[in-house]
Amino acid sequence: MPITGIPRRTVLAAAGATAVAATGIATAPTALAAAAAPTLPNGTSSDKVLVVGMDGLRYDRIDAAKAPHLKSMMANGTYGLSLLYANPMAATSSGPGWSTISTGVWPDKHGVKDNTFTGKNYTQYPGFLARLAQVRPGLSTYAAVDWKPLDAQGTVTTGADAKLVLDGDADGYVAHDATIASEAESVLRNQNPDVLFVYFGQSDIVGHNSGAASQAYLDVIAVQDTYLGRLWTAIKARPTYASERWTVIVTTDHGHTDGGGHGGSAIEERRTFVLAQGPGIAAGQRPIDTRLVDVAATVFHQLGITPDPAWGLDGKPIQQRSTDPFDSLYGSLTGRVDETGIPAGVLGFTHTAPSGWSVINNAMGTGGMTEWRGWSFATDEFWSRSQRDQSRELNVRARGVFAVADSDEWADKTFSGTYDSTLVTPAYSVSGASRVTLDFTTFYRQEGAQSAQVLVSFNGGTPTLVKSYTADVISKPQSLSVAVPAGASSVSFRFRYTGANNWYWTIDGVKVAAS
Repeated sequence: MPITGIPRRTVLAAAGATAVAATGIATAPTALAAAAAPTLPNGTSSDKVLVVGMDGLRYDRIDAAKAPHLKSMMANGTYGLSLLYANPMAATSSGPGWSTISTGVWPDKHGVKDNTFTGKNYTQYPGFLARLAQVRPGLSTYAAVDWKPLDAQGTVTTGADAKLVLDGDADGYVAHDATIASEAESVLRNQNPDVLFVYFGQSDIVGHNSGAASQAYLDVIAVQDTYLGRLWTAIKARPTYASERWTVIVTTDHGHTDGGGHGGSAIEERRTFVLAQGPGIAAGQRPIDTRLVDVAATVFHQLGITPDPAWGLDGKPIQQRSTDPFDSLYGSLTGRVDETGIPAGVLGFTHTAPSGWSVINNAMGTGGMTEWRGWSFATDEFWSRSQRDQSRELNVRARGVFAVADSDEWADKTFSGTYDSTLVTPAYSVSGASRVTLDFTTFYRQEGAQSAQVLVSFNGGTPTLVKSYTADVISKPQSLSVAVPAGASSVSFRFRYTGANNWYWTIDGVKVAAS
């Protein structure tokens, strides 16, 4: 595949960056004179996708910025917010973030834990442009980046028919971002691409230098919003636009602290979003079950490509809702009771189980932290805020609301007895079936004499043990198959957790199927 790189004049790019740094002005410069945009092969698809990456863009600052194009996409598309992992899975830095976006899998699969890219596993989990080159080689694809590792490490640009790679670290991102915007605009107006990835890096630089709470940060959001608007205008100006189906996705790799910086476990550093507008993507939706891994899956879906299960994607299309029963509780979540470290305005837990489910606390000790007395239902933000850096940030495969039994947090207030709580599913029909399968996602940390058991009961009979956890399981899908005894017509499962100031167990995405 032809690869085109357009060299930059370092001294001019550096001069542009120095001027902005000295004045504090974040207005967009005129793009430096450059060679013509690279020539792409003619596109073959009426379904087309543009992915725009804005590095280090904290979503909760967009409302305060002059960002009409981002806000228009929020009104006319689907806008999913979520949190990242933290160490020891991976740092909240660009290498892991863009790897997660590009590959559609979490760092425990793609292997990138920091900006050294040590351990990367793009051979098994390639970026979406590389995957498209394998399964749909006739597509015309383009990538433009000015953080060079995204090209040099093979994170994003691999598989692109043409690419523009600039060096923002050496030359400054301000002028290079402007060049990327101009050349992507030219490609959209004057050629026939099918899939594009366009990256802007200055938002991260301003985040580091001025902090996410600064006016300068709002100003750089405004600049990048104008670039987004120009790309939208170029798409709509295409002579064949009326017969094309365009999807535009905007996303980011991590957040920033108010004072500037990222890489740690603070909520502000973990904030990410996926914003998408296009065919089949509902307007004005704010789903609670979106994750950063959903970008690649959405690209494939909008192109009519069904991922092979062997790809091992962790993501799903942004318009596809989970069927998890716990998510139905979202509207009834309440704020903190005893957890003083969680801001009062964060609504994120309830003890009320979904319809048909129940929690048995007959053997549960007394006292302790109210939020975690027995199985609770909580969000990622609420639960992980309860105590940082104890790996709660690693619950990446849970979505929306999940069930959690946390004896460690429960024991942070005076209590007596032990933690002993059982979560019970509804009864499911197994009439005529020979086997029943329980699928769920779990995150379990083992310590001491605590126990975590999955039990099964047929026709309301005595529960029997199916599985016992005795070692850590860090956010993994589980599938347990059980033989259905003769004459059984119904089945229910139980998740029993016991402990005493030990760790925790989470359950999400529960599905029961008879066969």
